[in-house]
Amino acid sequence: MGGALASNLVRAGFEVVAYDAAGPARTPLGARWAPSPADVARAAATVVLSLPDGGVCQEVVRDLAAAGDRQVTHVVDTSTVGTTAARVLSAMGLAYVDAPVSGGIVGAHRRTLMVMYAGTDEDCAHVEPVLAGLSDRRRRVGDRPGQAQALKLANNFLSATALAATSEAVAFGRAAGLDPAVMVEVLNASSGRSGASADKFPSEVLTGRYASGFSNALMAKDVRLYLEEVRRLSGARTMGAVTGSVWEAFTAAEPGADFTRIYPFVAGD
Repeated sequence: MGGALASNLVRAGFEVVAYDAAGPARTPLGARWAPSPADVARAAATVVLSLPDGGVCQEVVRDLAAAGDRQVTHVVDTSTVGTTAARVLSAMGLAYVDAPVSGGIVGAHRRTLMVMYAGTDEDCAHVEPVLAGLSDRRRRVGDRPGQAQALKLANNFLSATALAATSEAVAFGRAAGLDPAVMVEVLNASSGRSGASADKFPSEVLTGRYASGFSNALMAKDVRLYLEEVRRLSGARTMGAVTGSVWEAFTAAEPGADFTRIYPFVAGD
């Protein structure tokens, strides 16, 4: 995802300096490689993060803030880190805009990715050109970091639930003698339609591709974060507990698998 977002910024006319822990091979065409986060901090005024979790984000922001002769003043964090981590990150010495994304790598390439963001008026206005460079779809959802994370966690909980439930429903239909492709076609013209039936099943499951670019471990992490925040707010979590248990079991059984492979896991294939 980070590479796709960096490529969008390059195409939008920004001078992009990129760092990836995996090495320079992932540097997008038109971007310049930096050997460390500190080097990025010395070269860029605004840094966009796309990282796996809040702990890694804190390490990177700490390095950015501590860099000598740093140019960076603002961080746009597209990672899914949870509301608590976002509040911690916003207090680490750099202006911080909480800006998780939804839509996958395909959405990033097509510029249809939804960027939901939250921060102060001043900080959001400052990074608006960068947000516009990331995607054509963006929406400010709050005035303090953590609020966009809350919406992203709610979104991913719904996505996780829909994909698991659609997998179970299609497995049931197949056992009853129905053609899965016909099922998905009818579901998408009926009240059972969801992002899972309209996107993930046609592109990944029915084709047997299972290559969405998003792992089951990341989805399980996001549902876990959602449940932690729900507990903190003493909210309802009956469905959340069920969804969480399914994704934890899938991740334990097939560590690192593409998250769309939950269909064969649920179906017992």
